[in-house]
Amino acid sequence: MTTAQLLRRLVPALAASTFLAYGNAAIAQTPAAAPPVRVRATIEKVNTDNLEVSTKAGKKLTLKLAPDLMLFSVSHAAITDIKSDSFIGSAAVPLPDGSLKALEVHVFPAGMKMGEGHYAWDLGKKSSMTNGTVGDVVVTSGRTITVKYPDGEKKIVVPADVPIVSLNKGDRSLLVPGAHGVFFVSKAADGSDVVGRATVGVDGVVPPM
Repeated sequence: MTTAQLLRRLVPALAASTFLAYGNAAIAQTPAAAPPVRVRATIEKVNTDNLEVSTKAGKKLTLKLAPDLMLFSVSHAAITDIKSDSFIGSAAVPLPDGSLKALEVHVFPAGMKMGEGHYAWDLGKKSSMTNGTVGDVVVTSGRTITVKYPDGEKKIVVPADVPIVSLNKGDRSLLVPGAHGVFFVSKAADGSDVVGRATVGVDGVVPPM
């Protein structure tokens, strides 16, 4: 085989391997999308494709509504609404004995599981969120709930003054001036703030999560 013939065979292969290596490097260097930011705010105005809201700190924001926006209503519930096998979420803070003290509890609709696990939350210093399936519920002895998720379980103590709410699937009729919500906001390529999911209180309820 002549040198020219050998080069004709090697050049395409080298070009392909260089392209693959560059492509893989580019993919590796692509930053992961930032997780949504939770914006707790009151709706001031509802427009065709966006909301004008006011945060607890008094900041005015315009939030664009995603075409596939997912909405949940939030209404009052009670400790007796939590049963074994219910799927719940609870923002909480650690107790000295390793259990958690609930800051709030929200009960998901039957058959729905979202955000399952135990992870950091932004409702206070050292706060966490635990979403999982209820095992034991002990109401007569300190209102204690055992919540199980794939990697483990947590024992959560629910004080009597802690808000308990239920979530239900909703639609855009929830978006009315004066309603309180927790809006999960992502930054779009054009710099706008886009709501992909929101929990909105009904009848004046302020979502506690």
